[in-house]
Amino acid sequence: MHSVARSVLCVFLLLFALPALAQADAGTNPNISTLIGTVRNAHQRRPIADVFVTASSPSLQGELRASTDAQGSYRIPQLPPGEYTLTFEKEGFKPYTRSAIQLRRNRTIRVDVELLAAAPEEPVNVIRAPPTLDVGSTTMGVNVDQEFIKRIAVARPGGKGGASRSYESLAELPPGPLHDAYGVSLNGSPSSILPSQPLGRPGLPKPPSTPRLVLQHVEPSEPPAPAVTPAPVSPFHMYFQGYGVNPTVNTEEERFSTFSVDTDSASYTLTRAYLERGSLPNEQAVRVEEFVNTFDYGYTHQGNAPFSVQVEGFPSPVRKGYHVIHVGVKAREVPRVERKPSHLVFVIDVSGSMNLESRLGLVKRSLHLLVNGLDERDQVSIVVYGSTARLVLEPTHAVHAHIIRAAIDSLHTEGSTNAQAGLEMGYSLAASHLVEGGINRVILCSDGVANTGLTDANSIWERIRSRAAKGITLSTFGFGMGNYNDVLMERLSQVGEGHYAYVDRIEEAHRLFVRDLTGTLQVVAKDVKLQMEFNPEAVSHYRLLGYENRMLTQEQFADDRVDAGEIGAGHAVTALYEVKLTEPSASFGTLRIRYKAPEGGDSKLIEKPLPSSVLRPAYGRATPPTRLSYVAAAFAEKLRGSYWVRTLTYDALFSFWEEVGQPLKAREDVAELGALIHKARTLDHRADRFEAFAPVSTMDFDRVPTLP
Repeated sequence: MHSVARSVLCVFLLLFALPALAQADAGTNPNISTLIGTVRNAHQRRPIADVFVTASSPSLQGELRASTDAQGSYRIPQLPPGEYTLTFEKEGFKPYTRSAIQLRRNRTIRVDVELLAAAPEEPVNVIRAPPTLDVGSTTMGVNVDQEFIKRIAVARPGGKGGASRSYESLAELPPGPLHDAYGVSLNGSPSSILPSQPLGRPGLPKPPSTPRLVLQHVEPSEPPAPAVTPAPVSPFHMYFQGYGVNPTVNTEEERFSTFSVDTDSASYTLTRAYLERGSLPNEQAVRVEEFVNTFDYGYTHQGNAPFSVQVEGFPSPVRKGYHVIHVGVKAREVPRVERKPSHLVFVIDVSGSMNLESRLGLVKRSLHLLVNGLDERDQVSIVVYGSTARLVLEPTHAVHAHIIRAAIDSLHTEGSTNAQAGLEMGYSLAASHLVEGGINRVILCSDGVANTGLTDANSIWERIRSRAAKGITLSTFGFGMGNYNDVLMERLSQVGEGHYAYVDRIEEAHRLFVRDLTGTLQVVAKDVKLQMEFNPEAVSHYRLLGYENRMLTQEQFADDRVDAGEIGAGHAVTALYEVKLTEPSASFGTLRIRYKAPEGGDSKLIEKPLPSSVLRPAYGRATPPTRLSYVAAAFAEKLRGSYWVRTLTYDALFSFWEEVGQPLKAREDVAELGALIHKARTLDHRADRFEAFAPVSTMDFDRVPTLP
């Protein structure tokens, strides 16, 4: 009993440590300090990226964590004075701890370390979760095990009706049945590749709070595993990674907010698939920016500039004393006839787990749609992978559509899942048939689950990065519910400088492969970074909604060595901030955009002042598209259990959707958003996890409370 209480307390301490410290330090103790350093390989003396660095101290409530960037650098700011211990951890290296680090007031201490490679103990490589994308970030935050919180605090009771359905029942709902004949093991056992089975089935241990993906090597000559009787798959086989929730920042402490753009939409589509099956999504699957960027806000682009900017604000309907600032950046359009020629190499997962109409069947129908949008400028190749990879279609011009269609129709499931072999063959094919000055894109279609290959993940990332630097980008398209790896699919697309989408229905495939084909394929700007500099005389506090795994430091904004996101032709990026205004001012801040041409080279800078004249007096006075973006963001915040929307009810959220107004509300995707809000309202019976120690009635809208 005492151990459970300690575990609960530890989770809450982790959840509130960072925001509470940031606010307390900013308001009462300006003499906070910073730990920085570089992590290198002890043998090769090369920097190591994606090392988890954990700082602990009696001066802290809980722990603070950062990760190293591509140069092996880390930074942990906002630390109170005291004695610290740093722990350095990364797969493939021995953990290292440096203790007795004395940190005084207003000091920056450098702690450089070298890690020794871990000796291999067994032929099976276990990866807890693919590491966060390296965009040169030293993002610091507190990530809480959401599945643990669900079990101890907000578990749904069983009962009759769709509103009481548990997570375990998701796979039993239409359009099932969901199964993966060659599934992954959640118990970390290297002895076998287990067929996927529901939790609690006799013979299977319960999974840990953070599932571990077991990748087992299978020789190419080994025959496919025998078919097993399909069984419902628990959604705990869905692999997600949370990145925390952005804190509220005091502008006197830090007036710059910098992040890499993100035009992905997978999180929203995955959430739709969950809700339509009668279950709330995993909280870690909800990324606010992907909800917002799913919708078209009707931005216009004028002149020859690569981007146009739209900004509007209004008083927050939920957060007292704050305004919501909507920032939209629209890339220039490229007419369809001016699109560059392309070579598209499809790498398609045909393992046993794809043997469903909603998986491989939907992939094939999606590719048929794509063929309709191609012409004599384009070539298509197809590689498939099961236990091994093989070439199905050599580079073929789209004018020979009948040949491409025949190759698509011939696809069938076979073997286990050697994603590494498929990607390597796809990249090799793209490199040997490179279209100079054109679009060279590898497109992975998969459920993201790999049980063979990918045995050296770090080397895979480096090879994908090097190919992207040479002009061969990677986009990932996810298919299927049940066994699905969102973490791996997002990571691959980010490293490959492409984008990530999830296809749950043929209409989504039409949007991606037909309506938005040019924007999906042709990049007009790369390494795009946004930076908001808030005027401390006009803004006292701010918070960025979403983009937690895309955060950059102020210094990284102007560093051309730091990778960032890409924007396709006609695509837009929208970000929302909550800001607390103080004294009236002509301008409340400055927006900066830094980007490179698709071919690379030095970055260019666009700078826009943000006049206070764009602030409207009420939510209802903002334009309908701005209101729509707020509804999308607030819905995501509600689903992921954000502290900042505790006072927002589903009824209020639905009324905000109603106020979007006609004709926008009648648009198909906007109408669907309203329907999803209604579905979530009937399903969400979670208790307020903060109420016991921070009642809503006494909620401080400037900061997260500390535990007594």
